[in-house]
Amino acid sequence: MYDRKNPILIVEDDINTAALVKTYLEKEGFVTETAADGEAALRKARLVKPGFIILDIMLPKLDGWEVCRQVRTFSNVPILMLTAREEEIDRVTGLSLGADDYLVKPFSPRELVARVKAILRRVYPVAPQTEDSIFYGDLELDLSKHRVLCEGKPVSLTASEYRLLATLMKAPGRVFSRNELLDVLHEDGEIVIDRVVDVHIGKLRQKIEKQPSLPQYIMTVRGFGYAFSDREHLAI
Repeated sequence: MYDRKNPILIVEDDINTAALVKTYLEKEGFVTETAADGEAALRKARLVKPGFIILDIMLPKLDGWEVCRQVRTFSNVPILMLTAREEEIDRVTGLSLGADDYLVKPFSPRELVARVKAILRRVYPVAPQTEDSIFYGDLELDLSKHRVLCEGKPVSLTASEYRLLATLMKAPGRVFSRNELLDVLHEDGEIVIDRVVDVHIGKLRQKIEKQPSLPQYIMTVRGFGYAFSDREHLAI
């Protein structure tokens, strides 16, 4: 599984293009680093150990071909190459040097992000689901042991919080009404009123979300209830 703490290194000498790519990737929750020339790219590739490299071909000091060749001497990090030329020889050269994909400028930022995700899914397969565990991003629900791990560390939940989280995680994308979640809580013998669900969800977010005010896992569906996110990038 791709570790989202590992940055995506954007190697691009055009400031506007680099900023655009950076913006779109960070909107999807990725961490990024940038380099504006080939020598800086090699230094950062060794220093920050990126989980992915987006590499322009036409660079100052060292071109993208040479950067790709040298990176392959010490790392198998996925590389997506960018070029303003559409000649087949460029694509063949990049792939022969060890690049994983090739995108011609001008490109759609959304297409670039989609390609990055596709390569990450191929290179860093998502941990398989089992009958005993559910994995989602940095979150693991261990059903056999009734425990939750976030970034590999145990999270202390009450019985009600665990029951709510398990219900939501078992059906990502499905919207549960407050009444449905109240029924889940009622099984614990809890005195349930509508507000109780919101209180438990708030406590859950404090325990599992990096930014509880901007949740990535438990989403509010205004006027109805809650859903566990089924956004694609969380599974990477």
